Amino acid sequence: MSANRRSGRPLPRAFYDRDTLAVARDLLGTLLVCRSAEGVAAGVIVETEAYIGETDPACHAASGLTRRNAPLYGDPGLAYVYFTYGMHCLLNAVAERRGFPAAVLVRALEPVEGEALMRRRRGRPSLPAHELCRGPGNLARALGITLADNGTDLTRAPARGPGLWIEDRGIEITDVAWSPRIGIRVGLDRAWRCFATGSRSVSGRRTG
Repeated sequence: MSANRRSGRPLPRAFYDRDTLAVARDLLGTLLVCRSAEGVAAGVIVETEAYIGETDPACHAASGLTRRNAPLYGDPGLAYVYFTYGMHCLLNAVAERRGFPAAVLVRALEPVEGEALMRRRRGRPSLPAHELCRGPGNLARALGITLADNGTDLTRAPARGPGLWIEDRGIEITDVAWSPRIGIRVGLDRAWRCFATGSRSVSGRRTG
């Protein structure tokens, strides 16, 4: 898989204002970009998971609206970033209509820009490219995503300065599969993990 270095357009809000499973599928092949004072780091999304509504026991909204999960109830296209296991930040893209809590967790990327920066952030100078953003915690660290990015509008790419967005560069991923979500203990009956079957950057099993 390859992506040219020209900038694409950020995905519009209408992209996220749809069924969460459709958003999870269509995010595959788009580019997650994070620009900071250290430089630009970006990668093609190759693995996602959907979390949908208060009836989904694995969704953070299962217990209703709280201060922590408030972005889930916000506008589609916002970033929902949370801290887990005392060490990882995880990035989600809010989906569906405002007031309905749903989001897509970005689980893995194939790096296309800023690999040296990603390695410095990971503290692994010899790490192969396909392992740099393998897993949601690793990709957040590699891109420099923190809790400060919670609530960021992913549909906007600032002309200059720091920014976090998802854009379209015309990459198509046709070979995909669905499986139950991983790294959770509830909601295992829902096959809401979507991934590119041919990517070595996928963080879990590449069969579904």
